[in-house]
Amino acid sequence: MDLGLSGKVGLCAAASKGLGKAVAMRFAQEGMRVAICARDESTLNATAHEIAQRTGAEVLPIRADVTRSDEIKNLVAETVTRFGGLDVLVTNAGGPPPGNFFACDDSVWEQAFQLTLMSVVRLCREAIPYMQKRGAGRIINIASVSVKQPIDNLILSNSLRLAVVGLAKSLANELAPMKITVNTVCPGPTQTERMEQLFRAMGNAEEARRFWTKDIPMGRMGQPEELADLVAFLASENARYITGTVIQVDGGLVKSAL
Repeated sequence: MDLGLSGKVGLCAAASKGLGKAVAMRFAQEGMRVAICARDESTLNATAHEIAQRTGAEVLPIRADVTRSDEIKNLVAETVTRFGGLDVLVTNAGGPPPGNFFACDDSVWEQAFQLTLMSVVRLCREAIPYMQKRGAGRIINIASVSVKQPIDNLILSNSLRLAVVGLAKSLANELAPMKITVNTVCPGPTQTERMEQLFRAMGNAEEARRFWTKDIPMGRMGQPEELADLVAFLASENARYITGTVIQVDGGLVKSAL
């Protein structure tokens, strides 16, 4: 299926590795011009080079910490200066640290708030005016199945990612008349460095792997590319009537009807 994304401009946050990298790679394969950001400049530049080499696409690496308002403003401004506009925004950030309720004091909550929710607020605030100039746009938030089904020992993610969903649904209503769609994708256990971090936090990594996959009907964790395929579709014109949705990519892990 031709998604009609060739020549479009996409910005993918936290895209030097993991899910963000997979999305940026998928966009580049579709012929998009892509800006990516991360805090680690050397890893970011290596990823940009890899994507460009593998796809022939134009990839712009911009070092940015998405918890900092000034760096988000610069990120979007540099993207628009280089590519002349912005069509697709993918919000993403490394997940907040694991922990239960009593392990998290105010400072931990504040850091998680800035990382998980305010990064999305600020990215959208900067990107939307450029989408309005284009007459259309796509905002896709990468969240977690924790918004559908709380995950033990992830109190921060369980709480703050739901706030992202509330923001996305509200924005979907406000932006629909402008032909800007807003959707949230929710990966289940996926083979990324973040997942390995969670495994180590549980003590025995192999035992943790079995624990995380035992309730998945497909019997395995997902691959980053499987999430990226959905994001690419939501970014396309084929998804022009889809907005305000929350879609999990989890091999059937979440059993609820909603």
